[in-house]
Amino acid sequence: MSWTIVQRILGLLLMMFSVTMLPPIVISLIFDENSWIPFVEAFALTLTFGILIWAPVRKQRRELRLRDGFLVVASFWTVLGAFGAAPLYLAEVPSMSFTDAVFESMSGLTTTGATVLTGLDTLPKAILYYRQQLQWLGGMGIIVLAVAILPMLGVGGMQLYRAETPGPVKDNKLTPRITETAKALWYVYLAFTTLCAVGYWIAGMNWFDSICHAFSTVAIGGFSTHDLSIGYFNSTAIDIIAIFFMFAAGINFSLHFFAWRFVQITHYSSDPEFRAYASILITLSTVVVLALLWFGTYGTMSESVLNGVFQAVSIATTTGFTTANYAAWPGAIPVLLIFASFIGGSAGSTAGGIKVIRWLLVYKQGFREISRLVHPSAEIPVKLGNSAVQPRVIDAVWGFFSVYIIVFGIMLLLMMSTGLDQVTAFSAVAATLNNLGPGLGEVSAGFMTLSDPAKWISVVTMLLGRLEIFTLLVLITPTFWRH
Repeated sequence: MSWTIVQRILGLLLMMFSVTMLPPIVISLIFDENSWIPFVEAFALTLTFGILIWAPVRKQRRELRLRDGFLVVASFWTVLGAFGAAPLYLAEVPSMSFTDAVFESMSGLTTTGATVLTGLDTLPKAILYYRQQLQWLGGMGIIVLAVAILPMLGVGGMQLYRAETPGPVKDNKLTPRITETAKALWYVYLAFTTLCAVGYWIAGMNWFDSICHAFSTVAIGGFSTHDLSIGYFNSTAIDIIAIFFMFAAGINFSLHFFAWRFVQITHYSSDPEFRAYASILITLSTVVVLALLWFGTYGTMSESVLNGVFQAVSIATTTGFTTANYAAWPGAIPVLLIFASFIGGSAGSTAGGIKVIRWLLVYKQGFREISRLVHPSAEIPVKLGNSAVQPRVIDAVWGFFSVYIIVFGIMLLLMMSTGLDQVTAFSAVAATLNNLGPGLGEVSAGFMTLSDPAKWISVVTMLLGRLEIFTLLVLITPTFWRH
């Protein structure tokens, strides 16, 4: 293990992250608020720690190995949660405990969208902006951004990229050089954010709300500047724009990159994961709308369609925006939506959940086993499109499913041991492990009522979900540390 290299990179990344404390200062000055001091203090604190970590090993230039990459990613996201909490903890408004500040920070960076704050409409604009910015940076991954910059500082990036990028197949690069791949992803990400912000602004949001909600929409985060979330605006146009960009952000960003580079969209329909993703959302939306109509939840068909489709897309993509209190919807609709978050979006997107590609592979594997019962001697490969999937990938998917279920069960028991009822504990773990945000029961409106132990369990669960479990669990295996 190259400890000095890991230390150097962590120092560099912390110094880079300190710069993200500066934009909220500008927001505070624009709105003539006296809320910029905590951000100056947090900037100085983060920059100082970064320099102290980096300076002693600044001349180290050895190659970064894969194991080092896993350690950097896990360590950085853990440290980031603490330093990202600094402005929230230091601010007078809102007055937050250290536990609440870390929870809010980790929720933002992992794009979970769960919150312990109330009265968002009256909070300083700098604080509101900062929460949205955390989600935007966490959406594509600060590590991926660092991959585009660190090579200029003498640090290789492929190991970081492979440790950070979600999904079962992590070695595919959009461009020959990993730095260019990271830049390409961020160009697409920035373009979508800009288009989303412009769309919101044209639909009626002011410039501040449009930028903030574009950040959390494209990041599939779910934070809002209002307690009523997207429902605050009561606008059909805004709802439709949100649905479109939530759907788009849940697609593998490599497909968007190819659409931009080759100016064509035919490859979307030829991608098996995209077809499965679109089919799941269409089916789920149809079921939810029909259920709302059946129970007569809304007075008109248009309300049922708009609210049903919005919540189906929002929850299934793990965004977490709301236009209605879906937890109070009748029948099995709320539980169905929570179950949908376990699927999540596509690999290579900003969405959480297990990912569509894994569910698709499990489905195909299950279908193959049924076929083998009829034809036990047949060689039946699992295919995605026209390509056979390697057995190693299938094994990895099954391994991920198994570990995901085990981790969910452990976290559920830990949550219930803090005194939560089964519904609240189940949905709280689902909302955090899937990086969803809103849950059911006591956490339907937020996590502010949970005890501190339950919040810390949620923090760990959010981090496990964001790094797709294995990136963290690999650190506690003897194999990882064995020379």
